[in-house]
Amino acid sequence: MFYDRTKIYVKAGDGGAGAVSFRREKYVPMGGPNGGDGGRGGNIIFEADEGLRTLVDFRYRRHYKADRGEHGEGKDMHGKSASDLILRIPSGTIIKDEASGEILADVTRHGQQVIIVKGGRGGRGNARFMSNTNKAPTVAERGEPGEERWLLLELKLLADVGLVGFPNVGKSTLISRVSAARPKIADYHFTTLVPNLGVVKVEDESFVMADIPGIIEGAHAGAGLGHEFLRHIERTRLLLHILDIAGSEERDPIQDFQIINRELKEYSPALAERPMIVVPNKMDVSGAVENLRKLKEFLRDQYEIFPVSAVTGEGIEELLHRVTQVLPQVPPIEFSANPDQHRIIQAQNEDRFRIERQGIMFVISGKEIERHAAMAYLDTDDGIMRFQNILKVMGVDDALREEGIKVGDKVMIGNLELEWSEGG
Repeated sequence: MFYDRTKIYVKAGDGGAGAVSFRREKYVPMGGPNGGDGGRGGNIIFEADEGLRTLVDFRYRRHYKADRGEHGEGKDMHGKSASDLILRIPSGTIIKDEASGEILADVTRHGQQVIIVKGGRGGRGNARFMSNTNKAPTVAERGEPGEERWLLLELKLLADVGLVGFPNVGKSTLISRVSAARPKIADYHFTTLVPNLGVVKVEDESFVMADIPGIIEGAHAGAGLGHEFLRHIERTRLLLHILDIAGSEERDPIQDFQIINRELKEYSPALAERPMIVVPNKMDVSGAVENLRKLKEFLRDQYEIFPVSAVTGEGIEELLHRVTQVLPQVPPIEFSANPDQHRIIQAQNEDRFRIERQGIMFVISGKEIERHAAMAYLDTDDGIMRFQNILKVMGVDDALREEGIKVGDKVMIGNLELEWSEGG
């Protein structure tokens, strides 16, 4: 089954916690702090693999979580960092943030890797907090939480040649004749409901051909499965416009040509400017010769025309040789034809924290403040004092007073619940 869209959840590994420990050896009664740091959590990395053609693997497993770093230990023993989790996806996949729609990455080259969520850094052990004023700190940091987000994965096929045209004009028959692809073929509309890829070999040359499901009038606006089909053409370097030149379904080949080109232009002006070869098919059917003459008069010298019969094989060899001559002159398509679709949106700087009052509960949110809360070490007086100083320096104390907080009110920061008391 061909799956070209899916939604998954990814969570990078949390950092390991730093240790609170002191040197305890015989004849060393006042040993200093020797708590080691925690290890870094694992990143989640996406890697492009040209051997994959669909996103089917992500349909049956939707949640991915990298390992956390190991905790630090005494004797200055640092925790081991976790291994990264590498997820392989087909070349041509766009990775979007599900909440904002932001495009995080567009992987187009085999082996290309992108870090989508970063593992949390390991917390510092108490050895890091020793100073001239505090020779025996009893404070450390818990590991930083790893990043997490819901993602939308969207595959746009990467192919050298794309077959476009109305349903039932012979695209599937053509690709089955020139490659090892075996699409379903029958004499009715929309036999092909998913794109088919085939590798075409011509002597010492080869290229990838994509059979795109038939386009109908109004496809650019989403008619039928318009958007589902059209987006798979965006990254093809050369278009072969297949026409039923015999008009076997009482259609006018010239009118069909105009409709398809208009749909391509409405969907993406850049796509309409892609190099195109016109391929009148069904030359073995009655009426084809006369319609071919009319088509040539209509097109004049705008496009190269290679009449073929996908059933008998007539003209196919000449067409393929011409394709191998044209392709080296056409640069690869790296991104979507619409620049607005592939522009990577830069996240705006957000406030350091926000306060929302919910009855006697004051909920403080924000990436920076929630990270401090998650890493706070509240098991000792030193740890509590350090966290209070962080809140004061960030301006949280003053902001809560402005909001009217009273002694005994609750303060929630991430998963950490505190009780307000003056002087703290």
